This record gives sequence, structure tokens and C-alpha cells, in this order.
Amino acid sequence: MKEMLSVVIPTYNEKGNVTPLITAVHEALSGCEHEIIIVDDNSSDGTIDIVEKLKKKFPVKLFVRRDEKGLATAVIHGIRQATGNVVAVMDADLQHPPDILPKLYEAMLKGADMAIASRYVKGGGCPNWGLFRRVTSKVALRIAHILLPSSRRVKDPMSGFFMFRPEKVDLTVLKPIGYKIALEIMLVGDFKNIVEVPFIFRERSAGQSKLKVQTQVEYLSHILSLMSRTGEFWRFVKFIGVGISGTLVNIGVQSLVTTFTNWDTKLQLIPGIEVSIITNFLLNDFFTFSDRRTGKVGSFFGRLGKYNVIALVGAFINWGVASLLISHAALDVYLSNFIGIIIAFLWNYFFSMIWAWK
Repeated sequence: MKEMLSVVIPTYNEKGNVTPLITAVHEALSGCEHEIIIVDDNSSDGTIDIVEKLKKKFPVKLFVRRDEKGLATAVIHGIRQATGNVVAVMDADLQHPPDILPKLYEAMLKGADMAIASRYVKGGGCPNWGLFRRVTSKVALRIAHILLPSSRRVKDPMSGFFMFRPEKVDLTVLKPIGYKIALEIMLVGDFKNIVEVPFIFRERSAGQSKLKVQTQVEYLSHILSLMSRTGEFWRFVKFIGVGISGTLVNIGVQSLVTTFTNWDTKLQLIPGIEVSIITNFLLNDFFTFSDRRTGKVGSFFGRLGKYNVIALVGAFINWGVASLLISHAALDVYLSNFIGIIIAFLWNYFFSMIWAWK
């Protein structure tokens, strides 16, 4: 079957970029049948008029949304209008180099069902980014990799430059928030072979960046939404429940040791801590992370050992944070301990996800 490529580009006030962008995309794809789908959110700077003129020269389709805005929903709108066997998505600001399109397309022709232009594989990068933007991007990436384990299949799930086969995803179940549409499509779709192609992220050549503080808030909301739809939110809830049960076990064992032994007060704490760690591990292994464990004996004891290390470090973090808050912030002992418990819990969950049950 002959392949047809649809390139979806959402626009909003991009009059300085659309002409060089459409020209470059058309030239880059001169060797294959293609269409360029522009989805514009009712630009007020003349973008629409420019694209209308370009339609006479290039294989461009223009769709103007009058009552809806947002990059992710614009992309979905464009995908629905696409007629190609393969769909590409890219930004309109020329930060995504059109000359990468043939490389992504080649990966698709070789068997990939999704190809992502990656900043974080060998050969890719963001050389013009400042420290703050680099840190922000890395933190967002780590959040996705920790809270959405399926995203770890690729090093740059946050990329907005990608190709995929539309039959691999049900568009009706997509519920994007903000900008990270590739992450949504990757996690909701049925993609067996995802390939990353390196690219250098360019600086915007014209217009103003759309990134704002609201973008970060939308990203976190999107993460929570994907956690709920992929089952990771309920895994988090299960981990909380197991933690509560471990606290009760700890207190119960400590009470028994105190009642039936004459041990030093500090030593009386140790059995309760260790028993609660073991019961927490067993519940997490058979309940919270049942989909990630293997039946091998060696693997079982390996996970147990790793979880012991994680939990003991977490206990030290709890004690250390509470001690610092009591001595240096003059906080109430119970409030200090509560804050320590929360931080230690997050430590335990994250490292359980990426180490004990990775």
C-alpha cells in the first residue's frame, strides 16, 4: 500500500514563521506524497491570510477554529482531518527543523509505529537553552518517568515533534491538557515499536513564546489525568494504604516488645520498624506492584533487599527532617514529624518505582 504523510501544524499568531515553515516542510518531503494541515486558533496577526495564499502553491489544508484554543486540541483536530497512513506533528515556530521529517519518515517505513524527534538521545540537544529552562525540562521529564512508568520507553516523551500511525490510537479517548500531546498519544495508544531520532532544538525565529506558568500547571494536571487513566494513580493510592497498615504494624509490634521485654527504649523500636518494612514489602509485592514482579525466588529476595534499603533510608529521612524542623524552625514536634513522614513517603514511593519494582 502506498504511504501518504500528513503533517499537522497548530498555529496561533505565527505570521513571521508560516511561509518559511511551509516552504521548508514541502521541500523536505519532496520525495513522498504529503499534505500539510494547518490548524489555526483564529490568529489576529494575519497568519490565516498568509496560509490562504500559500494554499495556491503548496499542498496545504487550513482549518480555523473560532471557538476553541489550545495546542493539544488543535493537534487532535488536525489528526482527524488527516488522510495519510502516517501523521506527523510539529510546532509552527521553526524550533522543530523540517529537515528531520524525512528521518522520522524513514524510521516509520522501516517498521516503527511511532517515531519521536528526541533532544535527549545521542546527537540531539538544546544548546541555546539557559540553566532555568534546562532544569525545568529535566524535572518535568523525571516526573513523567517516575509517575508514568510506560513513558520510560523513550528518553524524550515530552517532545512535540513526532510521527505515528493513526490506527494505533483511538482518538475518542484522548483527553489532552496543555502542550504534551505526544505523551498522551504514546501512553493511550497501542505502540509496540517506538523509535527516537536525534534533533537539535532551535531557537524561535519569529513571534513570541507561548510558554507561561500556566503551562506548568497544565502539565501537572495532565500527568494526574494520565495517572488515573493508566492505573498509576490507583497504584499510588494502594501504596498509601500499605503505608498506613505498616504504621499500625509498627505500633503493634513496638507495644508487644515493650510489654514483654526489658530492652532499652531505643532498641524496642527496631523490631517494629523491621516487621513493618517486611509486611509493607509483601503487600506492595502482591498488591501494589503485582504487575511488575516475577515468580523467581532470587528476584523476590532481591526486591526485598532493595525495599529494605529504601525504607531504612526513608526512616532516616523522616527522623532527619523532623529533627531539623524542631531544632531550626521551632515547629511543633507532631507537625515536624508529619512533614518528615510525607517527605519520607515520597522517597519510598519514587525509589520503589524506579529501583525495587522498576
